[in-house]
Amino acid sequence: MLEVYIDAASAGNPGPSGIGIFIKGEGHQIQISEYIGETNNHIAEFSALVRGLEEAQKLGSPLVSVRSDSKIVVASMEKEYVKNEEFKPYLEKALALATSFDLFFIKWVPDSQNKAADALARKAIQSKNG
Repeated sequence: MLEVYIDAASAGNPGPSGIGIFIKGEGHQIQISEYIGETNNHIAEFSALVRGLEEAQKLGSPLVSVRSDSKIVVASMEKEYVKNEEFKPYLEKALALATSFDLFFIKWVPDSQNKAADALARKAIQSKNG
């Protein structure tokens, strides 16, 4: 099983944003830190989810467990619904990617359990500003 930890950071809301993805399991330990431009924190969190699922899909694992400290992302995936029209394309893409796995889980975790992805997201903003 792959464990995919995702997080996003925005310097301002909206502002310069980055995503962090930490994938471990099945012999993998992958770190992704990407600047994604100016956006708000929720869109950045959904972007991290989509990117994390795309990376997990490339690895070909049938079992994927995503961990996120974003309650809106986790709740939206569990309910397969989001009120805000702005988030719908990201949710639809994430749901489509999730169906490519035999088993897919998403779980909310506190910030303290998501430090690796958080650091990668913050690093993405710093690398852009640095």
